[in-house]
Amino acid sequence: MADFDYLKKVPYFNELEDKSLEEIHKISTINFFKKGSIIFMEGEKGEAIYFVKSGKVKISKTSSIGKEYIIKIMEKGDVFAESILFVGGEYPATAEAIEDSEVIMLKNKDIENLILKNTEIALSIIKLMAKRLKNVAVIIENLALRDSIGRTASVLLTFAKERGINTKEGILLDLNLNRQDLANIVGTSRENVTRILSQMDKEGIIHLDRQKIIIRDIEKLKEML
Repeated sequence: MADFDYLKKVPYFNELEDKSLEEIHKISTINFFKKGSIIFMEGEKGEAIYFVKSGKVKISKTSSIGKEYIIKIMEKGDVFAESILFVGGEYPATAEAIEDSEVIMLKNKDIENLILKNTEIALSIIKLMAKRLKNVAVIIENLALRDSIGRTASVLLTFAKERGINTKEGILLDLNLNRQDLANIVGTSRENVTRILSQMDKEGIIHLDRQKIIIRDIEKLKEML
């Protein structure tokens, strides 16, 4: 087993040749963060991008009145803080481990030097950036064009697509998120998202089980967008 095999589990790198993976491994640092640990704070100088090797990481922003908005929950293979790659500046959001997590760190300077020498890695990074722009477009659409019910449906459908598990009962979402976290992702209050989920449960669209949600009727959920 090669030292760089863990990189093959990162979607952005799993199609690279072993030689390129070895080069990335040489500039990689793997750090362990306990649940609740802050990886970096919004406003801190951005010097690296990160990949989740294991665990889960919450990416969030805080408004001028102190309200938290969760942008995304990162899981195994996901990348974050790539927005400061090439341009530098400050981290635009806060990253917090919501489970015990292993995180791969790649310093911007090292990546830039590697890209200049390796076109295969450069193409992989370009694909990474393009996917993130697509994700940002979805977030903007949710906030600008949908009400809280539509945003809740959209978030559940996104979770289903990215990490849903097919079961006999439906699509299982093992989110490990409390109602406040989910409300922060949707962009509404905890009471409102709880009411919306309860109504969906009564209508048989989903089934609630603590932090787990089972989507029973995905077509009806799509109709709520």
